[in-house]
Amino acid sequence: MAPFTLLGRFFLELVQEIGGVCILIWRTAQLLPRTFANGRAVFQQMDRIGIGSIPLVCVTSLFVGAVAAIQAAYQFHGYVPYKFIGTVVGKSVTLELGPVLTALVVGGRVSASIAAELGTMRVTEQIDAMEMIAIDPIEYLVLPRVVAATIMLPVLTIFSDFLAIAGAAVVANISIGVSFGTFESGLKLLFRQQDLVGGLMKTFVFGSIIALMGCYNGFETRGGAEGVGMATMKAVVSSCLLILISNYLLASLIFRIIFAPS
Repeated sequence: MAPFTLLGRFFLELVQEIGGVCILIWRTAQLLPRTFANGRAVFQQMDRIGIGSIPLVCVTSLFVGAVAAIQAAYQFHGYVPYKFIGTVVGKSVTLELGPVLTALVVGGRVSASIAAELGTMRVTEQIDAMEMIAIDPIEYLVLPRVVAATIMLPVLTIFSDFLAIAGAAVVANISIGVSFGTFESGLKLLFRQQDLVGGLMKTFVFGSIIALMGCYNGFETRGGAEGVGMATMKAVVSSCLLILISNYLLASLIFRIIFAPS
């Protein structure tokens, strides 16, 4: 009976986690009209989430673009003109690599930071103190972080797309001998505005997931310093998993329904 007991416990915990996240989403959505009243906190979080993530995004994007160019040249050698390296890099970066990898690396940094901060506030009873003096912790702690992450992740993704394509162009020119003009002509060859817009549409959801997972796991922290560490780990794992799962669902919705080829 032990395996069935463990399975039942896992199922109940999963339902509890899903219910808790849904309640947090609903309460945050109800407070969205209060965003402008917390404008200063939102801008502070935009600085921490967006500006603070730029160095990480820069390094990731440049090397992603460089690897994409090298791999495309390896696959094309002897079969496809190198002109199409720009085409492949542009499509792969704007559709998937830019949005998803940016969300993953930013999510690992931001969700861990949020979970650790709010988890520490929970175990030191600061959140309980806020509730005792009638301050809504959802409004003052969760709402600014969710709004800031939702706004800043698309901005970071645009920055990431540009750097990845620029890195690919430089590597293609230096290592493979593809001129910038040839790379640019390939980049424009099959470019569709829907590719860029569709990729950015996904990042609004990714940003919300990152902040919500950090906040939820921070609020649910128990057990002192060890609990803070566990909450941080759960925030990173859950945000990364949900980003990958939602990426599939959003891609199906956006590119098969909204921007479906006629």
